Amino acid sequence: MWDMRRKVICWFSGGVTSAVACKIAIDQYGADNCRVIFIDTKNEDEDSYRFMGDCSTWLQKEIEVISAIPTQYLDIEDVWETHKQLNTANGAICSYKLKRCVRELWEKGNEWSLQVFGFEFDKKEFNRAQSFKLNHAHTNPIFPLLFHALTKSDCIRRLNKAGVEVPRAYKLGFHNNNCLKTGCITGGIGYWQKIQRDFPEKFDAMAGIEHKLTNERGYPVTMLKCQSRASKEKVKATGDKRANLVFLKAHPDYPDHKTINDMVGRAPEPLGDCNGFCGVEDLSPRSKTEREINFDAEA
Repeated sequence: MWDMRRKVICWFSGGVTSAVACKIAIDQYGADNCRVIFIDTKNEDEDSYRFMGDCSTWLQKEIEVISAIPTQYLDIEDVWETHKQLNTANGAICSYKLKRCVRELWEKGNEWSLQVFGFEFDKKEFNRAQSFKLNHAHTNPIFPLLFHALTKSDCIRRLNKAGVEVPRAYKLGFHNNNCLKTGCITGGIGYWQKIQRDFPEKFDAMAGIEHKLTNERGYPVTMLKCQSRASKEKVKATGDKRANLVFLKAHPDYPDHKTINDMVGRAPEPLGDCNGFCGVEDLSPRSKTEREINFDAEA
């Protein structure tokens, strides 16, 4: 008989893949045995919360919300300002503080038998699941989409068939639904080129944050870096590990650093849903998007 003190925890990230993974788990294990939980950064697009409400109706389950805001931080910008960082060697500082730390604290006070994650049917996600199982074996993770061979497109079709409108971020051409309120700092060059075109006010605001943190740190703090051979040779020749960092907008104190307008135009690369398990892809080659991110080794 099922031990009701232990639950199947279905992590809802706000994206289409996690929504379908939650549905499969509920159908398999029963609604009474499942808890659906959303870690809220309070930095999501307004339509994400509409989507969460629609998914709650579809799943016939309350989606529980946990957050570090406002108890630990005022907002996501407070995270960046408090730690004077954007990306670190452990991943995005905001994802680490607002997702991973919140999830780890939650785990200490709760019990579960299994934890459900929406990794889609994709080669990279298979590798990610393998790394995940090794790095976080204590969670007893299961990956319904991998088991049922469901891609992100399959998930969108399932949601459409159920009458659940997908988040507008997908309709706008983004491959994830992470932190569209400000823009996702792990988005890569193509992502931020798109933000610059579609949401210039968000782009300008994030460029201002880069400059502010740079001034406070006394060295370049950016989200992106150039991976060209010339840039790598510049780092090697100068001994300056930050020589290839790319600003969104030119900083007057660092005129030798490229800006995003100096980079070749490209389409946004797919990103994994931000689910509070940072740094789980250590068995997999880094994607082009990840290589474009500035990981601060001093963090």
